[in-house]
Amino acid sequence: MSPASEQLKQFGWDEWFDVKAHEKDFAQLRFARVVAVDRDQLLVIDESGEFRAKLAGRFLYRTEQSIDFPCVGDWVCIQHSNTDMFGIIHDVLPRKSFLSRKAAGDTIDYQMIASNIDVALIVQSCHFDFNINRLERYLVMVRNGQVHPVILLTKSDLVCPETLQQLIERIRSNGINAEVLALSNVTGEGIDNVRDILLPGKTYCLLGSSGVGKSTLINQLIGRQILETDAVSGTGEGRHTTVRRELIILQNGAMLIDNPGMREFGILGAEDGIGESFADIYTLASKCKYRDCSHSNEKGCAVLGAVEKGSLHRSHYANFMKLRAESEFHDMSYIDKRKKDKAFGRHIKSVKKNLGINHK
Repeated sequence: MSPASEQLKQFGWDEWFDVKAHEKDFAQLRFARVVAVDRDQLLVIDESGEFRAKLAGRFLYRTEQSIDFPCVGDWVCIQHSNTDMFGIIHDVLPRKSFLSRKAAGDTIDYQMIASNIDVALIVQSCHFDFNINRLERYLVMVRNGQVHPVILLTKSDLVCPETLQQLIERIRSNGINAEVLALSNVTGEGIDNVRDILLPGKTYCLLGSSGVGKSTLINQLIGRQILETDAVSGTGEGRHTTVRRELIILQNGAMLIDNPGMREFGILGAEDGIGESFADIYTLASKCKYRDCSHSNEKGCAVLGAVEKGSLHRSHYANFMKLRAESEFHDMSYIDKRKKDKAFGRHIKSVKKNLGINHK
């Protein structure tokens, strides 16, 4: 590992990125990590500290897909000196892991949430927010991006121990084997258990709905109020305050990315994540009578048989069918969109060529 990358280890750099960096042929460029994205400006960090950066014009010109633009957690190739007001980003290193979803609304495209994450902390409240279907949806996204999941059940002070145990049993009965930690931001119970899994040089990302206590948890872990939080309502539901994704370096050297709560959370390009999250169903599917079994109405379907016998939870099966259908629909729509985008791109290049326009 080069001296520069050795200094960057504190921000998550490792041998994997060292290999990828050697594949980039940029003379006199440095590498920095994206801390936050604010419209056309980025906040990045390297061994010299934090500074602002902008995307090079050539990078903007040749980058077509939204997922190829820098997001929080990315490593970028950057040109910067102490006398420069802004660094200039020329390229983005490949991502070791990522979190992405379908863009909100009717647009069929990817939205990159964060990248190069070691562990995703999926936060659900023990009270108003607990939802198995939504939890499985998060797990699909996390596992699809090669990120290790840990489930945090917050607001444990609002339920009795018996109810908490029932929630954990519901998680296990749906075939979810991820580690589960219960905690309370009010009493502090379980906070130390979360601290124990946060290791120096590793990157963690908080995922969850608005008001489940993500920002309050970060303030607990930091030991001071740096993120704005609102009072909890009479129902135990918090009020959402996080407005942007930001990488925060904790005192012990671990890095934590907070995320705004997600109102819409569509699945796109998540075949691998579905396969891993519903591995029990895929195992059953290998025993179906027909190889192309849809698991909807065929005779000899091992999956439907397990549902009827009660050995496969009906809601777990229903969510599998829903997520698979949603992913397949969005994937097909995305492929059609990319074909149109490429055709339009070729048309623009052809017009420029005919007009004698060149971009250097």
